[in-house]
Amino acid sequence: MHEMAITRSVVDAVCAHAAGRRVYSVTVEVGALCAVVPDAMRFCFEIVAESTAAEGAELILVEIPGLAVCRSCGVEFGLADPIPLCSCGSADVRIRSGHELRIRSMEVSQTCARPADAATTPPR
Repeated sequence: MHEMAITRSVVDAVCAHAAGRRVYSVTVEVGALCAVVPDAMRFCFEIVAESTAAEGAELILVEIPGLAVCRSCGVEFGLADPIPLCSCGSADVRIRSGHELRIRSMEVSQTCARPADAATTPPR
C-alpha cells in the first residue's frame, strides 16, 4: 500500500512546517488519476499522525477529477482512469487535471509567521 508512504511524507511536511505547533486540519488535493485511494489515505493518516503534532488532526481530501483535451478534435472530456482515449478514437490528448497530489492548506494552533516580503509589502 503506497498510500502509507505518501501519507507519511504529507505528515512529515506538515509537522515540519508547523514547527512545533499543534495541527488541527490538513487539506490535500488528490487527483483521480494519481493512483491514490482516498479512503486508504484517510486510514493511513490516523496511524502516521500518531505521536506527532498532527495527531487528532482532520484530514480533508479534495478530489480533483481527471480532465483531458483531445488534440485531434478539440473536445474536452473527463477521465475516469489513466488511459486517455477520446470518443473520436484519438489517444493524442493533453491531460489538464487529475494528477494532482499536494498539500493545499493546514490549520495550526497559532498564527503562522508572516511572509518574508511582508515588511516591504504595503497593507491593503
